[in-house]
Amino acid sequence: MNNVDTLINTLGYPNYFGATCVGPNRMVARYIYGILFLFTNILAWMVRDYSHKALSSFSNLSNCGGEANCIGSEGVLRLSLGCFVFFFTMYLTTVGTSRKEDPRDAWHAGWWPIKSAMWIVLVVVPFLIPSAFIQLYGEIARFGAGIFLVIQLLSIVNFVYYWNEDWLSEKKERNCRLPMMAVSATAYLLSLVGIVLMFVWFAPHVTCGLNIFFITWTLILIIGMTAISLHSKVNAGLLTSGLMALYIVFLCWSAIMSEPLSATCNTRPRQTGRGDWLTVISFLIAFSAIVFATFTTGLDSASFSFSKDEENVTDDQVPYSYGFFHFVFAMGSMYFAMLFVGWNLHQTMQRWSIDVGWSSTWVKIVNEWLAAGLYIWTMIGPFVFKNRDFT
Repeated sequence: MNNVDTLINTLGYPNYFGATCVGPNRMVARYIYGILFLFTNILAWMVRDYSHKALSSFSNLSNCGGEANCIGSEGVLRLSLGCFVFFFTMYLTTVGTSRKEDPRDAWHAGWWPIKSAMWIVLVVVPFLIPSAFIQLYGEIARFGAGIFLVIQLLSIVNFVYYWNEDWLSEKKERNCRLPMMAVSATAYLLSLVGIVLMFVWFAPHVTCGLNIFFITWTLILIIGMTAISLHSKVNAGLLTSGLMALYIVFLCWSAIMSEPLSATCNTRPRQTGRGDWLTVISFLIAFSAIVFATFTTGLDSASFSFSKDEENVTDDQVPYSYGFFHFVFAMGSMYFAMLFVGWNLHQTMQRWSIDVGWSSTWVKIVNEWLAAGLYIWTMIGPFVFKNRDFT
């Protein structure tokens, strides 16, 4: 009976067997939600790449109203809709939960048989919905995916500042001077190497004007961010600007790599859809990044809290914000749909490919510019609005 009690307490099930239950496991729960999200992503990939014949048998999905090449994309949108409804329902039923005595705490961390059944139903039901409604959801999903990118961006900027402040604290400043210099120098060195390689690989001749513009503007942004961070009145240091420089170089690189195969200026091997080792590895890395980014961002509710009093946390408070966690997963459900269809609702991408196309390229470029703009604003904002605290 002790083994049964342990299993019940770990999974957070209500104890219907009369045994003493110590309560739901809140930290394990977040991993279970992550696994459900992962399963949905795997199903979306399988539906997009290997289920065209099966999907064609659905009368409300066949040819998607005349567009024969959108069957896979619409299948992804339907799974995305089910995943979104699941996590948005969890958001509505857990938002505002702050104490462990709240019944919603047990609902978040327990009741897995009911929530598992709800997830299965929500994965199946969208395939019975008319195509017109799914296309409408797809348009909304673009907006939701944009919200996810903004949340992720704010989380990254917050992490960069937290890292800098942690190493500059009184307890660590003396021991962290050399590591801080090393990390800063490495970040700038990698950024410079990335810029040079992008010019060599993605702008091999002067006719590659768009790529030259992307890369040159990225270099200008890095110089601007560094100059502002080193200004005597700002004094933000090289660690934050170095890490942000590395991040926007990564976004620029990723954006150019998302250009379709027809783009002649990209000389690097890219996803071909033939299942070769490079395509498979690129796909698995991008696939894992979706789940990891959603999971880690969902736990970073502190970036969006207006309360700075973190020392008064008591034992009866929940360990993380349940509502924010589920909201991020709901927006992440829309985000993964956009990656699987390349932000284009009327195309089915090649097998083993993800986030490819001109729409994906421009989304990443705009995200890069927003990242640089937000970081610059965090440095100059206090001087523009002197009566407001941006820290």
